[in-house]
Amino acid sequence: MKHFLVVVDMQRDFIDGALGTKEAAAIRPAVLQKIQSFAGEIFATLDTHGQEYLQTAEGRHLPVQHCIKGTLGWQLDPAIATALESRGAVLVEKPSFGSLVLPQQIEDAAAGEDFDVTVIGLCTDICVVSNALLLKARFHEKEVYVDAACCAGVTPELHQAALQVMASCQINVI
Repeated sequence: MKHFLVVVDMQRDFIDGALGTKEAAAIRPAVLQKIQSFAGEIFATLDTHGQEYLQTAEGRHLPVQHCIKGTLGWQLDPAIATALESRGAVLVEKPSFGSLVLPQQIEDAAAGEDFDVTVIGLCTDICVVSNALLLKARFHEKEVYVDAACCAGVTPELHQAALQVMASCQINVI
């Protein structure tokens, strides 16, 4: 059986940049440990926007420029980036909350073998929940896990609410 880890948007703008929070900074050690000790293949998403971000639908709802491709804020946290590189992680740029190509990449990597997927990262109530739900919808007979200790939401309350939504959709919150 194969095991896949999806590390969602551990980028500087979400940790200590434009949209950073103390909760996001606090999960770095747990995320780093999870990456280093995970027995399986790893994918990592990158929230990726262009200079026209403020003119997009997302930008009109969240008018804070962030994760503009090529900027410092778009980059992964340095320690996380080093750990992902050492593990040969596949990086997946995504223009929206959830990646529509990630499920296909995981299916291709599984190569017909049984598998499960664990999701960690930022932000629990936006991109983590979006990707976890997309993965569960695509792989409804597979086990999908979310490690709550390796996630942080926009607020602690929204983090908890997102965990409850995922649990109600048969995603295993650990």
